Amino acid sequence: MHLNLRSFLKQLRREGELHTIEAQVDPYLELAEIHRRVIEQGGPALLFTNVAGSPFPVVTNLFGTTRRVELAFGPRPEQLMKEAVQLTHRLMPPSISALWKEKKWLKELLKVGFRSVPAEKAPVLEVSQSNVDLKKLPGLTSWQEDGGPFVTLPLVYTQHPTTHQHNLGMYRMQIFDATTTGMHWQIHKGGGFHYHEAEKANQSLPVHVFLGGPPALIASAIAPVPEFLPELLLTSLILGEKLPVIKDEQTGYHIVSEAEFLLKGSVAPHERRLEGPFGDHYGYYSLAHPFPVFQVNKVFHRKDAIYPATIVGKPRQEDYFLGEFLQKLLSPAFPMVMSGVKDLWTYAETGFHPLAAARVRESYKREALAHAFRILGEGQLTLTKFLMLTDQDVSLEDFSALFTRILERFDPASDLIILENTSMDTLDYTGRRLNHGSKAILLGVGEQKRNLPRGYEGSALHGIEHIVTYIPGVLVLEAKNSFALHPNLAEELLDNFHDQLQDWPFVFIVDDRKTVENQTSFLWTIFTRFDPAYDIYARATLERHKPRYQLPIIIDARMKPDYPAELEVDPKIKNVVDSKWKEYQIPKENLPIDKPFKAQTEA
Repeated sequence: MHLNLRSFLKQLRREGELHTIEAQVDPYLELAEIHRRVIEQGGPALLFTNVAGSPFPVVTNLFGTTRRVELAFGPRPEQLMKEAVQLTHRLMPPSISALWKEKKWLKELLKVGFRSVPAEKAPVLEVSQSNVDLKKLPGLTSWQEDGGPFVTLPLVYTQHPTTHQHNLGMYRMQIFDATTTGMHWQIHKGGGFHYHEAEKANQSLPVHVFLGGPPALIASAIAPVPEFLPELLLTSLILGEKLPVIKDEQTGYHIVSEAEFLLKGSVAPHERRLEGPFGDHYGYYSLAHPFPVFQVNKVFHRKDAIYPATIVGKPRQEDYFLGEFLQKLLSPAFPMVMSGVKDLWTYAETGFHPLAAARVRESYKREALAHAFRILGEGQLTLTKFLMLTDQDVSLEDFSALFTRILERFDPASDLIILENTSMDTLDYTGRRLNHGSKAILLGVGEQKRNLPRGYEGSALHGIEHIVTYIPGVLVLEAKNSFALHPNLAEELLDNFHDQLQDWPFVFIVDDRKTVENQTSFLWTIFTRFDPAYDIYARATLERHKPRYQLPIIIDARMKPDYPAELEVDPKIKNVVDSKWKEYQIPKENLPIDKPFKAQTEA
């Protein structure tokens, strides 16, 4: 497996999966637009060797296809994870004969850990900047309303001030000046927990930021692992060998020997600075808010360092393919951590946190609801906005099949639970207040309760321009007017057209019916544009503190006036890239990444 970035790049070059752009490229907007066009077409990784204002080349789109993810990691990590989970069952109760039978896999697990490297042999320490100057880094401005250049692929390493348990996470860093950046520690992130403890003690928190290194290091930084599982050990597991590290004498922190860059510094307590806006992976701008400040005291890098970066925006981007790999890697462990949860999937098309689904055990009445609360209490899954559960044997990746099975079985009077006044992902603004919102749980278990309608045969609906059947039981209504002009549309539909819509379990109101073109556009548009407590409408009676809903369930998924703007390319930058496209010499042999999908009918 690849021990460093350049090993991976060599393989990509051999496989025809790396394209070098020698023309000068501006890190302000131009580079990002080139990347977006290439990843949209399923194109190669990109190595920019002439980036304006910086001596360092930039590589992007490392993981922008399923094939490149497979080249980066291979099948071994998934196989080993499955075996590791099965071993816990086969070795209980432990015995000498059982251990002997499993010696092959136990030997593999013994490879997980660290290997000490002398500082003088660590590539990342080859060059030390005499004067720290972050402006020399090719920080990217990806969208025209971004607050400045950002480090978009930072691997932020911290340790708990008292337990010294480590965390490796990926938190964007806005470059403020030559020596400081923002540190976008969102709620419920490991690095943020460490900082919280340090701040309570009125102490600065030492921070190491790695750029580059083994692809496994990048994957581990974004993996939704439980807090007790160290990310550096996950890196070693994916690598299939011990991770080479140096122990920093000043902080006691691990330094990853094979990284491209190392930024050393600290985050002071009680210091905040306005960070953002930033065009993020939800497909909208996250707005400017106060965040902690990272003071960089030392910068190290390889002699021939390559600066890795990524571009985020509307799905699908690189995080989609990495997320897919990580979910498949970690899925065998879910039943160990959460007994009764057979399978779990979060949807990259929505930005992950807005939508999750699980297959669960239902051995007694309402057991599925217990599993729902267990999931919502686990790590980053606590930020899930909409959770769907079923006991049916269905692939969670196939959302249409999953949703159909649930809608055939759910009872609106008991199987839709809305939880108000909960925490919300920092990047999700649908709750109308930062870090606040609501959640919904939708259950569809047991025997089939209904046959779903497949085509709308009713009359025209006032305020609706087009009516489209997305899948059986699901209508998508394109509104004639925006939410700002017609905010009461969902209530009016319930008042005036309830009877002709009551056979449809779910009805979604959207701004544009193009939302039903494929699974990616449907999930992105719907689940990033509503908050359960604010935007779900249904007739209901209240019985002993429990709303008993009636069909249809209407969700208003139109853009609301207080939502941040959707990410759109600046026409000026589009024209610049158009005019220079031949200079980039990008091959045309690119394949589309999404299968066509058509809604079933339009009334």
